[in-house]
Amino acid sequence: MNSKLMIGISGIRGIFGETLLPEDVIRIAAHFGNFSGSGKIIVGRDSRTTGQAMFNAVSSGLISVGCDVIDLGIVSTPTVLLKVEESDAIGGISITASHNPAPWNAMKFIGQEGMFLFPEKAAEFIKLLKNPVEYTSWGEIGSIQSDNMATREHINKILNIPYLNISAIKAKKYKVVIDSVNGAGGLISPLVLKELGCEVIELNSEPTGIFAHEPEPLNKNLTQLEEAVIKHQADIGFATDPDVDRLAIVANNGLALGEEYSLLLAEKYVLDKIKGDIVTNLSSSMASDDIAAEYGVKVHRTRVGEINVGKLMKEIGSPIGGEGNGGIICPEIHYTRDAPAGMALILGFMAESDKTILDLAALIPKYYFAKDKIVTNPEKLNKLMEKTEIVFADSQIDRTDGIKIIGTDHWIHIRKSGTEPIIRIYVESRSQERSQKLCRETIEKLLN
Repeated sequence: MNSKLMIGISGIRGIFGETLLPEDVIRIAAHFGNFSGSGKIIVGRDSRTTGQAMFNAVSSGLISVGCDVIDLGIVSTPTVLLKVEESDAIGGISITASHNPAPWNAMKFIGQEGMFLFPEKAAEFIKLLKNPVEYTSWGEIGSIQSDNMATREHINKILNIPYLNISAIKAKKYKVVIDSVNGAGGLISPLVLKELGCEVIELNSEPTGIFAHEPEPLNKNLTQLEEAVIKHQADIGFATDPDVDRLAIVANNGLALGEEYSLLLAEKYVLDKIKGDIVTNLSSSMASDDIAAEYGVKVHRTRVGEINVGKLMKEIGSPIGGEGNGGIICPEIHYTRDAPAGMALILGFMAESDKTILDLAALIPKYYFAKDKIVTNPEKLNKLMEKTEIVFADSQIDRTDGIKIIGTDHWIHIRKSGTEPIIRIYVESRSQERSQKLCRETIEKLLN
């Protein structure tokens, strides 16, 4: 097994042809088949140019251990998870490196219930990778079938969210610009928006895998969308990452709100309809606490990673949750981040409140984020985290996930990425200047 592969509970990823080789993929997929047992495994992929090669390797590994592959083709990651949940499959694999640059690809492993492997199950699976694969005999080899209905089924589920006033949205005839970055979103997002009665202006909808800009839906990467919202005098702009689980919003004034607002707006919309505790991760905004207090409910915070959030949401029956990176989890659909579902919720909020997205954003308590990262060699990650303990030894620290330094009116979260060889630094405070200063000072302390 390639020692440079990034292996963790969020999946196995690397740069295709360098750290992630087809022979690795075949072996890992075969192990997943052994781990899951005999039966159907649903496989979908994003639009990356290496996706077909990855699928061929994944399917080869799975059928070689007796599993039957159901090929969804290019679909959103939430579509894959939903299909597993609503089928008789024993598991699934989503072939996607999410927001990582185009040279990367990955496998994300899904359990029978339609959620990514719970951390304890993922750890159990990773241990098995050291063992030999148990291949099947020629007479028990698996098969491959195609299923081209998964996206349609996903859209239907979104349109049937029970509290969503579809007629109110359609009556508004919103003009919406959607930027799918040439990822899988071009095959679902415009369709959802058109079903909601929107006039849709599409940017980068061809699922070529040649990303039109940096694929992570951060403000700095959304200038094309901002310009298009102004040009077309649109009511709102939406942007997604390549596998369509993260949602960013550009307001009607042509300025990106910041990915944190996606979840915060969804929380406010849903809590006005269904009271219940909300769940988010340690790196998400303090504004969630203010919104929860407004509705008399609590915020539960988990380790970063949608499986941690989704698992707790399911356990406590939370009506809404997600992550501050634009990941909205709507349990009426399933317990995973879902950008198309998020679009429907945001448009529902606009239509039912009769307010613009800019007006709704003004209702959200104002905090300011600064985010940065330290790119380093994988072997240096732990040393940097150890240094963090020393640098902030006198501070109030939450060690649930990395190191979170908690101040009276700010916080600093430092953690190893589960998807790249980097240390992520998130800071939130009541002013942009202070957040940026704290972020800059934190990096200086860790590198000096």
